[in-house]
Amino acid sequence: MLLLNKCILLLICLLILFNPIASATTETTKFNLTLPHQHPQPESIVQDFHRRVYNSISQRRLLESQCGTGNPIDDCWRCDPNWGSNRQALANCGIGFGRDALGGRGGEVYLVTDSSDDADPQNPQPGTIRFGAMQPQPLWIIFSTSMVIKLNTVLLISSFKTIDGRGADVHIVGSGCIAVHHVTNVIIHNINIHDCAPSEGSMSSDGDGISVLDSKLIWVDHCSLSRCRDGLIDVTEGSTAVTISNNFMSHHDKVMLLGHSDKNVKDRGMQVTVAFNHFGPQLVERMPRCRWGYFHVANNLYTEWSEYAVGGSANPTINSQGNCYVAPENKDAKQVTARMDADKDEWSKWDWRSQGDVMVNGAFFVASGDGVSPQYAKASSMEPHVGAAVPQLTLNAGVLGEKGNNKVNVRAPPGCSGIGGGGGGGGGGGGVSGFGPGGGEMGPGEGEGAGGSYGGPGGMTYMGYNFGSDATPRQAVFLSLLAIMVSAHTLFYHQTISHWVGYVFPL
Repeated sequence: MLLLNKCILLLICLLILFNPIASATTETTKFNLTLPHQHPQPESIVQDFHRRVYNSISQRRLLESQCGTGNPIDDCWRCDPNWGSNRQALANCGIGFGRDALGGRGGEVYLVTDSSDDADPQNPQPGTIRFGAMQPQPLWIIFSTSMVIKLNTVLLISSFKTIDGRGADVHIVGSGCIAVHHVTNVIIHNINIHDCAPSEGSMSSDGDGISVLDSKLIWVDHCSLSRCRDGLIDVTEGSTAVTISNNFMSHHDKVMLLGHSDKNVKDRGMQVTVAFNHFGPQLVERMPRCRWGYFHVANNLYTEWSEYAVGGSANPTINSQGNCYVAPENKDAKQVTARMDADKDEWSKWDWRSQGDVMVNGAFFVASGDGVSPQYAKASSMEPHVGAAVPQLTLNAGVLGEKGNNKVNVRAPPGCSGIGGGGGGGGGGGGVSGFGPGGGEMGPGEGEGAGGSYGGPGGMTYMGYNFGSDATPRQAVFLSLLAIMVSAHTLFYHQTISHWVGYVFPL
């Protein structure tokens, strides 16, 4: 008996040693923490993201909800018919690295009644958006009616502000557009932002739609962006804890820059989630272009690019999961990825991963570093939903309602719906069910391939662990030890019961 107990204790120790989750946790703690609000274990944020998506899609299927879309952000607040009376509940619906952004939660509601923008930005009129945005206290900024705000200079947003355009059709255009600089806890929601030009003077701007610089806990959700002079959304110079979700982007060249320059090492701690966005018509590149940090690009719909979709330099970690990439007709632009300013010997070590991505019209993702292995997920406990779910998850991307800028009659291509597992990133084989456009029933996958570990040949998964021919040595040892421990416990249990029965009922 004593020997058996010692053996079980030894097995428990070995299980802890070879546990893939413990290994993943150990590896993620190696990230160099350089910024406040930088998460020490970014993979745990990724897993929470997948859990939230999984729960929303499961609830939609099980409850056959007329409200639920499977999009965890939208289902969090849009299913409340009285959301207008509790607008600040939106701050509880964040996801990804920017999930803890408070915006103006807990502050007063500020009503924008005046669409004008004063010539003196330091002394704006009460009732204008500029007056509310510059106040030092938390504010939840809403709009009395639909309006077009033509800015005379860049609009600086101070900390603990929410710009909430729900219930109105709000457009921000003109000089500089929106700057989120050296602040924290900002939410920008349901705003049309387009035709932004450079701004000169003391508050200069390159003409970005939204510029996030040296800021933390930022969430940009359900905006429609297009036709700006520089980027649509740029996140630079030490910003982190940022989520960019549910946006519709179109008619632009350099879409999204995440990381200031290859020499700005402060961006090493940048962590950004890019999720549920629709990258639509007439886009060229940078969806996003990344430097230095950790970037989770998940469940986005890419319907057009002319050069590349996802690119980067300076050794960023790019985790691409469950996207639908539709390549252009140009045979020289089929590759999703682009590396800049590095030769192959260098960029082959960068961790660029693809899992569950759907590749349409010849699109392909070139993985590197840990992303080359189908086991890069390191015992992830929740697989990402494949890109076949993207048409449903991005159905309402952009400004909500029929008046979203440039969003009319733009739908997901047929290739993204109901697509099964396939090549890329080490995956392959069997199909995976997915949502059809407009919220159709789940159907068996067919069509072009989804990258990643779905449907891998010769292996199965249990609670996120691979075993069979796809298992890593660590996973194989872990599961073998687990089987031995269960067998030993079962044998000990049955022997004890047999001894007890024999004692009570002797033959």
